[in-house]
Order: sequence, then C-alpha cells, then structure tokens
Amino acid sequence: MAYLQLNFESQCLQGNTAISVILPDKTRGLTPREFYSQEKRYKVLWLLHGTFGDHSDWIRKSNIELYACERDLIVVMPSALNSNYANWPEFSIGYNMYDFLTEELMPLIYGWFPASDKREDNFIAGLSMGGRGTCVYAFSHPEKFAAAAVLSACPRNIELLPEMEPGMWERTQGSIKNAGGLEAYLASYENTWRIAGEKAKTGELPRLYFATGKNDMFYGAFLEFQKYAEEIGLDAEFEAIDGYAHEWRFWDLTIQHALAFFGLDDAGAGNPF
Repeated sequence: MAYLQLNFESQCLQGNTAISVILPDKTRGLTPREFYSQEKRYKVLWLLHGTFGDHSDWIRKSNIELYACERDLIVVMPSALNSNYANWPEFSIGYNMYDFLTEELMPLIYGWFPASDKREDNFIAGLSMGGRGTCVYAFSHPEKFAAAAVLSACPRNIELLPEMEPGMWERTQGSIKNAGGLEAYLASYENTWRIAGEKAKTGELPRLYFATGKNDMFYGAFLEFQKYAEEIGLDAEFEAIDGYAHEWRFWDLTIQHALAFFGLDDAGAGNPF
C-alpha cells in the first residue's frame, strides 16, 4: 500500500491538522501509466481514533495497512483531539470536529484521491471515543455510509450515567456545557441514544456492528444498549468476546470482524506482499 501523512489548514478546525491515508498500490503486472491513468474509484473506510489518540494510532498499533492492502481499500484516519467528534465553538477560536469530517474531509478525499463517494462504497468505524464518533456520524448522516462498526463504545442513556458510570457522567459535563445545557445536549446529535430510538425502524440507518471485550470497563453499558436495541427494534449485530479488555489486541481483532461485516472479505485483492 501507499501510506500518506497529509498536513493542511482546515477551515472547520481553524488551524493546521494532520490525517493519515492508506491508498492501494499499483497492481503488479500493470505499467505505471496503465495503473495511474485508470479511472477506478476505491471503497473507503473512515477510521476514528480514541481518547488521547491521533491520526497515527491505527497505523502504529494495528495491522490496518495489511488488511487494507488485502482488500484494495482506502483508509482515512483524521485527528480529533479529545473532542468526542463534536463541534466546540468556544474552544480557542473554534474547533468544529463534527463538521470537519463530513463537510471538509470527505470532499477533500473525494476530490484529491481515487475514492468513491457512493454510499455503498463508504464505511465508518472507530474505537472507544472513535466508536462514539462513529455512532454520531452513522446516526446523523446515514446517507453517507453503508455500514458502521462501533468498537468498545455504544450510545449511553444519560439518565443512567450518574449511577452506572459516574466517571463518564463527570466527563459528559463538559459536553453538556458546550451544547448550552442539558436540554440542548439531549436534543443534539451527541445524544445517540435518542436518535437510535427515533430512527431504529425507519430503514435509514447503515448496517451496524457493535463489539466489546467482556473484560472491558464499559461492558455494562454495552449490555444496557444491547437490551435497549432489542426493545426499539434496532437492527444491529452485537459481539462480546471473552478475554479482552479496552485494548489494542481487541481492536486489531475486531476491525477484521468489521471488514467482514462490511462485506470487504476479499483478502486477495491487493498485492500479496
């Protein structure tokens, strides 16, 4: 594969940002002129990092480049600070991460690279905070993604947070303040628990895959959401795996499961080595 690290000034983030991009290699047996002049458009995976991470996490800590190579898949990995993939208009001079992915980064990738902009060719996945971001984008922009994979994360019922997850409740206070108060937060795109209930039976949502380790600190929240999904009739696949916690070994394993769930199971598409 070709691996790019791209630095550019972002309008939405109001400053320079960095992304990592994996691109399919030239097919062996074709000349450079034959390969690079063709008009083929590739499928795209938008892959989100977790808290404390950046665009380099998936490259440094998983085998995503290998998995992409096997499938002739473009993978785009943005940096999001610890933003929860939300807009933060009062941070510095403004940091609008929610807008950045769909309104700026997606047009950039479609315009600069041989990436397909068709819904059926676009997929989104993320771990932990990136799983939260995956829910936000998949639920609020279902027209952009064929399927989504949420790893070690899930929508939360905010009414249960103070008792079930006091640490998460404390962290959410910043998001509530940023939204303009609890009522505004509950009505916003960040309340994916509400949106899941509203859209569960509409047929609008992408195909959904949720995975967690049974030793994960958020396993209880995963079970609570799985129960809720059954109640509201949300069509989703859930996988809980023994022996794993909130860790990269789990995310490297389940991103492979996610690719298969997406239908990207042709592991012989790219160059063999």
